[in-house]
Amino acid sequence: MGRILAIDYGRKRTGLAVTDPLKIIASGLTTVPSHTLVQYLKQYTSQESVELFLVGEPKNLDGGTTDATVFVEQCVNLLTKHFPSIPIKLMDERFTSKMAFRSMIDSGMKKKDRQNKGLIDEISATILLQEYLQTQL
Repeated sequence: MGRILAIDYGRKRTGLAVTDPLKIIASGLTTVPSHTLVQYLKQYTSQESVELFLVGEPKNLDGGTTDATVFVEQCVNLLTKHFPSIPIKLMDERFTSKMAFRSMIDSGMKKKDRQNKGLIDEISATILLQEYLQTQL
């Protein structure tokens, strides 16, 4: 059984999260510089079976596109080109960064640690993936 890998793509950094092989639990994987994403995913998919890329789709409050939408579309095009056998699903990522920051506060994380934007991206990807898993029940 393959894993689902969630991608919270940003211009500078990309947060990644992954399920266990049974697709029950979402866990943060890492944060990578966005320009190294394809290289990282090639290495990861050579070691682990991935059956779906879940990509966070940025949307405005009214459901419209944002300034970041074009970058996510470019990411999807790269994924399609380099991983043609792995399907890609887009999922609304509104509020995941705010939810990630809130969870960091709620868990008692120190202010200095909460300033780590890479960690916020990884947690955002995890939240996105967990929400997706809940819709699949």
